[in-house]
Amino acid sequence: MSDCLFCNIVARTIPTPLVYEDDLVVAFDDINPQAPIHTLVIPKAHVASMAELHNSDAELPGRLMLVGSKIAKLKEIADSGYRVVVNTGSHGGQSVFHLHLHVLGGRHLAWPPG
Repeated sequence: MSDCLFCNIVARTIPTPLVYEDDLVVAFDDINPQAPIHTLVIPKAHVASMAELHNSDAELPGRLMLVGSKIAKLKEIADSGYRVVVNTGSHGGQSVFHLHLHVLGGRHLAWPPG
């Protein structure tokens, strides 16, 4: 999708340093971090949101979570703790309509979040 910001990152038409990449996902640091560590994990294939997942996508959410865990270890926040967030739809706070997982940490994260 040529008008999707994250699809353009995957296609490398928007240069972005990647933190991680495999056959299904890429990860990169958020340009507007909400915590000292704020990395996004996205599928390479365009999926608009969690609401758009189908049975054929069953592997994808698990891969996103596993990569989120790898990012926490890589960014050295796994032991102190971190938060994983998936915003879905405008009321859920989703601003880029390409499925993505936020990995946040590096400070105490209050609850409730917002």
